[in-house]
Amino acid sequence: MRRRRRFIQKDSRTTTFSSRNMMTSTRQYRPLQWWEIRELEQNGCVCSDWGRVHVCDGTDLTKIRNVRFAGDIRIGADVTIENVGLLEMETEALCGIGTEVCVLDETGSRSVRIFPGLTAQLAMLVARDPAWAEGPVKESFDEHINNYPLDRAIGDGAVIRNCGLLFNVAVGREVRIEGASSLRNGAVINNAAHGRALARIGAGVDADGFIIEDGVVDSAAIIRHCYIGQGAVIEKGFTAHDSLVFSNCSLENGEACALFAGPYTVSMHKSSLLIGCQTSFMNAGSGTNQSNHMYKLGPVHWGLLERGVKTSSGSYLMLGAKIGAFSLLMGQHKTHPDSSQFPFSYLFGDDRGATVVVPGAMLRSCGLMRDEKKWPTRDRRQKRRLPLHDRIIFDVLNPLTVGAMLDALEVIRKLLALPADDDRFLRYKGMKFTRAALERASHLYRLAIYKYLHLHTAENGFPAREPGVEAASWVDIAGLLMTRTSLEHAMNKESITEIEQVFDNAFRHYPNLQRSWIAGRFDDSWRRPAEVIADYAAEFDRMIEEDRHKYLDDLAAQNQMLKL
Repeated sequence: MRRRRRFIQKDSRTTTFSSRNMMTSTRQYRPLQWWEIRELEQNGCVCSDWGRVHVCDGTDLTKIRNVRFAGDIRIGADVTIENVGLLEMETEALCGIGTEVCVLDETGSRSVRIFPGLTAQLAMLVARDPAWAEGPVKESFDEHINNYPLDRAIGDGAVIRNCGLLFNVAVGREVRIEGASSLRNGAVINNAAHGRALARIGAGVDADGFIIEDGVVDSAAIIRHCYIGQGAVIEKGFTAHDSLVFSNCSLENGEACALFAGPYTVSMHKSSLLIGCQTSFMNAGSGTNQSNHMYKLGPVHWGLLERGVKTSSGSYLMLGAKIGAFSLLMGQHKTHPDSSQFPFSYLFGDDRGATVVVPGAMLRSCGLMRDEKKWPTRDRRQKRRLPLHDRIIFDVLNPLTVGAMLDALEVIRKLLALPADDDRFLRYKGMKFTRAALERASHLYRLAIYKYLHLHTAENGFPAREPGVEAASWVDIAGLLMTRTSLEHAMNKESITEIEQVFDNAFRHYPNLQRSWIAGRFDDSWRRPAEVIADYAAEFDRMIEEDRHKYLDDLAAQNQMLKL
């Protein structure tokens, strides 16, 4: 059995427990003097061996009342602990570090071991390529996790108030834990500047096997085996297990299971279940649901919702599936669709669960550009003076989505050359298209591509093409857009530090890499005069503006209908 290092318990005969103390290794501690022991006993404190209780010169013993001490105790000067049932730390406690999170397929075959400083990018590599994670880089992971210098303590300025159980929980400086029900085997970490802490746990929270780093878990949320990242908020009874939740996610009321929630994943409604999928910049409608279990070999199925996917109320997706970027998913989808070649689409589930795709339809929405502008303004990490773990590129039109549209144009051209089936649909990879939708998509995709070119060539013109140099393919690594070459470079490294440096470089050099991609990807057929490209871009803008005005007009009509 592990030796108990620190133990503080509220006396069941009392109604209050108030102290100002700290347990940390950064101060000079000394044994209690006899008169200090007498003062503590007069204040209702109990200890079987006062020789194991140490204080520093700044400790205010008058604030420590009705406390039962056991084990090795060190009490500092500037932490508030009030009305806590049980506070215990074992000497060899891991405090959540190294906890295995069975993300995506739930079976543990893609598990990610969590630790402070875990980035969305590194976690995605581990989850998506478990064979790589078990290769040469495994030694670096093991060393980093096993030797992580966690201070098993309660940090300066922390507040722990009105809580039930805290067992093997490291609490960082200035962290507030108020009203938590039960916290076991975890760490709550604050990296922000003094007075700007984000990290907090609120009323009724029940958590086990967790790391909360510059995030918030509040209002009766339940988490098991989870990492909660910077600026993420989980509250209002949300339950999550074996899930990774990264920057600025907002999860309320519903449930997550084996979820890889990349930056800005949002689920606000009851009865919504996000299970066995990877998301980012997602907005889940009420009653959103996925299936990862075919009742044969267990919950081995999982899927990808590329950045910006939205789901309507009552949507259902049978995994595995892959949904293209910035698409809207409606109805029930049971044929494992892969719409990644058709970003910005509407996906309807028909009465048999097949997927009907209207490519490019989301490009007409005024909300799309609004999203691109709102995300940076809603970054809770900003103005906190903390090191940002996750690298996030917010561009809606980017080398990945524009490249997909370029490829889609070729697919559409080939589909339009084919005769429709008897039901007047054209079929491709298990999805159904109408001829009219494909023709419209061809126009919408071209407008969006020219809009992208206008944004990046209007000032400096097209970058020169280098003969024989092909454009790199791009990938989205949990919010970071980078070339596949850079990704491969990262995966060839054998230390976490070197891998993270590759991600940092990709993030830093994104504008230059994007311009190089434009140089290699667009041939002469796209390199039209600047005024022609500007005209196409203006048409795209007019389409967005028309949608905005139509929306506002419809809203005004509704308000007129509903007025007194």
